[in-house]
Amino acid sequence: MVFIMQAEARRPQACNMLVLLLDAQQFAVLLLMNRIVEGRSRTRHLGQEDTNCRMRRLIVLFKAVGAKLLPSEQLANLITPSPSTYIYPHTHIVQDKLRQNRSLIPTKQVEMVRAIGPLLLLVFVVSIAAAAAPVRRPRCDAGDRAALLAVKAAFNNASYFQSWTPDIACCHWYGVDCGGDDYDYDPTDGDRVLSLAIIRDDNVTGGIPGDAIARLTRLQELMFFKVPGVTGPIPAALATLTALRELTISRTALSGSIPSFIGDKFTALQSLDLSFNSLTGAIPASLAKPPKLISIDLSRNQLTGSIPRLLLSKAGQQAFLTLSHNNLSGRIPAAFGAVNFVQIDLSRNQLTGDASMLFGSGKKELGSVYLSRNALSFDMSELRLPERLSFLDVSHNAIRGGIPAQVANLSNLQLLNVSYNRMCGEVPTGGNMARFDAYCFQHNKCLCGAPLAACH
Repeated sequence: MVFIMQAEARRPQACNMLVLLLDAQQFAVLLLMNRIVEGRSRTRHLGQEDTNCRMRRLIVLFKAVGAKLLPSEQLANLITPSPSTYIYPHTHIVQDKLRQNRSLIPTKQVEMVRAIGPLLLLVFVVSIAAAAAPVRRPRCDAGDRAALLAVKAAFNNASYFQSWTPDIACCHWYGVDCGGDDYDYDPTDGDRVLSLAIIRDDNVTGGIPGDAIARLTRLQELMFFKVPGVTGPIPAALATLTALRELTISRTALSGSIPSFIGDKFTALQSLDLSFNSLTGAIPASLAKPPKLISIDLSRNQLTGSIPRLLLSKAGQQAFLTLSHNNLSGRIPAAFGAVNFVQIDLSRNQLTGDASMLFGSGKKELGSVYLSRNALSFDMSELRLPERLSFLDVSHNAIRGGIPAQVANLSNLQLLNVSYNRMCGEVPTGGNMARFDAYCFQHNKCLCGAPLAACH
C-alpha cells in the first residue's frame, strides 16, 4: 500500500515534496532506480506544473549502497508515467509494471532488499522527518489571527469556522490564505492573511463584520459567495483595505447602496462582483477610478440611474462588464466605443438609444454581447461585427434595418437572437446560418427567408 505525505508550495523557490512509503520490495526497486532517475534530473517532476509553481512534485529516493543497477532503458518502463499525470494517483500502474517486469531484477538483489527494505524504509522516513522538523513552522500573524477570531465571533461561531481552532495555525484555517507556502521558510516575512473567503454556507448569518475584517490590513481578496444569511450594507470600515484586488459579495442578502469608497480607496482593485444581491441606488461614478479594474459584475440587483460615462475606461486590453437585471436607464455611454470589451451584458434594463458603438472591426477581443429587453434603437444593417463574436442577443428592443450579411461568416458564432425588433430584409444564408432556427428571427417587422417565410 502507498502512503503519501504532501506539502503544497506556491513560491517558485519552494517546491513540493512527496514521500512515498512503499512495501519493502517496491521501495527497494525505487532505490535501485535512483541513479537512473538522478541521471535524468536530480529533481524529476512526475507531472505538469503551472506557472505559479503551485503543484510542483519532487520525488525523493534514498540511495542503497552497493545495489546493482539495471540499464536505463529497462528501468524507464517501470516507473515513468505519462507527462500529464502524477505518480501518486496511479500507483497501481507502478505495481503492475513491477509484477510484469519482476524478471528484470536480479534474484539476489531482490532477496537482499527484501531483507533490508524495512530497515532502509524506517531510516529514510526518520531522516526526512528529522531534517524537516527544525525549519518547518506553521505560519500565522498574531494580529491577523485575532482579527479572524473576531470575524468568527461576529458570525456566532457558525459551523463554517470549525477548523478555526487554537491548535491550527490561522493560515491553515478553511477559507484563509496567506499566500506562499503553508509553512514558513523565511522567519523575516510577515505571514499575513491575503485572502478570506466565506462561501456556500446557509448557517453563516448576520452583517459583514467590517471592523474585524478591516484589521486584516494586507488583505488582497475578500469573498462572500452563496451565503444567503449575510445581510445589511457594505460596511464603511472596509474602506481601509487599500490593498484589495478582488472583492466578491455575491448571492447574499446584502442591501443598501454601492459605497463610493470602493472606487475612491481601492486603487489596486482588479475585479468587483456584487451580483445577485438587493443593492439599490445608482452606480457610483467613482467606480471608473481604479486604474487596474477590468471586471465589474453588478447584475441581479435593483440599481437605478444611468451607467457612469467612464466606467472601465482604464481597463486596457480586456474589459468585462455585467449590469443585467437591474433598472438602469438612459443611454449607453458613447465612451464605451473606446473600451476593449471581451464581454458586455446590459440586458434586462431600461436603456435607450444607440448601441452601435459597442461593435466594429476594431473590437478584436469582443466575444459576447447581451443587450436584450431594453428599448435600444439603431440601424443594425450598418454594423461591422467582430470576427471573434460568439454570442449576440439583441432581442426585445426597437432595432431597425437588416441583419448584416457578414454574420454568416462568423465561424465562432454560437448564439444569434434578433427577435422582437423592427428589422426588415432577407435573413442571410450559408455559412453558419443553419445553426439558428426561426425563434432567433421571429416577431420582426418584415424579416423573411429561411428559416422564416419566403421573401416576396
